[in-house]
Amino acid sequence: MKLRLVLGAMLAVAGAPVAAAQCLLCGQGKDGAIAARRAEVPLRVEVETQLDLGRVAVGAMGGEVEIDPMSGARRVRGDVVDLGGFALTGVVTVRGEPGADVRVILPATVDLEGGYGRTARVTGLATDLSAAPRLGPDGRLVFRFGGRLQVDGASDGDYRGRIPVTVEYQ
Repeated sequence: MKLRLVLGAMLAVAGAPVAAAQCLLCGQGKDGAIAARRAEVPLRVEVETQLDLGRVAVGAMGGEVEIDPMSGARRVRGDVVDLGGFALTGVVTVRGEPGADVRVILPATVDLEGGYGRTARVTGLATDLSAAPRLGPDGRLVFRFGGRLQVDGASDGDYRGRIPVTVEYQ
């Protein structure tokens, strides 16, 4: 088995545009007042910890490395050997209107780049959030995310990329 080295992904985040401001003198119902208040408190998204899939050796048949967002456990499949090192779930903090419902959107796949034009793909991005995430009474929401890195046997190197995370008010 040839030894191959794969390292993790960096995280890029984006807060979605806030709802458009509405006329404060117009007859607003409850939803309009909530939207106007949220427009005053924009969402801020901060990366606390970048997703890092650690170090592995990949044989000729390739395989994948997975980080579970709930437990933080790293699993390898295929022709892959875990070489240790720290594997970390990504951790994101969102700040905004206290008690507001939000939606977190992760891409279906992200291609990472290594040396010499090589690529590896991250799929299955998932969070530890409930089905209806909500900012706490302090206006904060902290969540973790993980995913699967798929690597073929000819793709050794240090892979990096950006995983866009979009957060918007519901």
